[in-house]
Amino acid sequence: MGTPDFDAPSKPAPGKPDEAKGVVGLLRTLVLLLLFNVGLLVYLVVFTVPAPWFQQSWKAVSEAWQNAWKPDPEEADAPTSDAAMLAEESLWTSPDADALPDGPEKTEILYGKDLIAHTARYFGPKGTVRAGATNGMNCQNCHLKAGTQPFGNNYSAVASTYPKYRARSGKQENIYKRVNDCFERSLNGQALDTTSREMAALVAYIQFLGTDVPKGEKPAGSGLKKMAFLNRPADPARGKEVYAAQCASCHQANGQGVMAPDGIEYTYPPLWGAKSYNSGAGLFRLSNFAKYVKYNMPQGVEHAEPVLTDEEAWDLAAFVNSQPRPGKDIRADWPRIEEKPFDHPFGPFADGFSEKEHKYGPFGPIEAAAEARKNGK
Repeated sequence: MGTPDFDAPSKPAPGKPDEAKGVVGLLRTLVLLLLFNVGLLVYLVVFTVPAPWFQQSWKAVSEAWQNAWKPDPEEADAPTSDAAMLAEESLWTSPDADALPDGPEKTEILYGKDLIAHTARYFGPKGTVRAGATNGMNCQNCHLKAGTQPFGNNYSAVASTYPKYRARSGKQENIYKRVNDCFERSLNGQALDTTSREMAALVAYIQFLGTDVPKGEKPAGSGLKKMAFLNRPADPARGKEVYAAQCASCHQANGQGVMAPDGIEYTYPPLWGAKSYNSGAGLFRLSNFAKYVKYNMPQGVEHAEPVLTDEEAWDLAAFVNSQPRPGKDIRADWPRIEEKPFDHPFGPFADGFSEKEHKYGPFGPIEAAAEARKNGK
């Protein structure tokens, strides 16, 4: 028996190469089967309608994923269209008088603001400056938020456009005349002394509000927002129903308003009667009253979300302005009758329309006739 040779190569055990080949083949089969199944799943998801169970499962997964990344509702901004945002951002906003440095200028401007907001305290029946000089209404009853509300008959364009020619007087007018027009018409009272402390303060406040408005320009949101005409006359009878539903709770069924507990100024001003605006006031024109209430009333309403429809606003204006109120000698108004506005309700007129048509409409034909005259047709 010889010594074993440890360096000699060992011989493979019988049958092992065949077993290895079998394992490799099985693995290849499993991989191909897995790839086939994955491909079939992709085909079903992408190129066919998934089965209901799969749709439901996928929807649940998607919703869970979205909710995981969804912002907190309290932190999210309300959805607003780009156009709406731009429109609101472009509207005039008033400067803040309270932010002015302390001094005589600030004192005067804030006094003017208080005169606008609480006119009756100074000039109403119990006024401290001149008692009985007005009907007891406040300037801010017509010029909302002391003349600062967009489309609320604000003062944004007064300083930039005055002095200017006004067709109502047929003359060039300054701010002092404009202020006194309100005192004599809307407040059915007496003109202020143009050299008085109160007139100086009122003008200082109005000019302050127009600080950033370029001369000759009217910013967006000034005055009153435009409305379409009705294709019929405005109807006082329909307006009476609107008044009962929307206005009487504040201004009362008799239109006389509600006096504040102090008995000095109105919480809700009278809309007709001896203490309301007279027949020479701007709100006695139907278009002005309709635009005013459409975009500002009932109280708290703003132009972006009106409550009244156009028809309701026109009919309401017809009802309120058909009620009794103080008169005003306006024989000197509109010396050039061709310059009278379409809804000025007192003749004579440069067209063939009647006083009733000029008061209640329809106004479309009157405007069309005025345009034809301007164009020489």
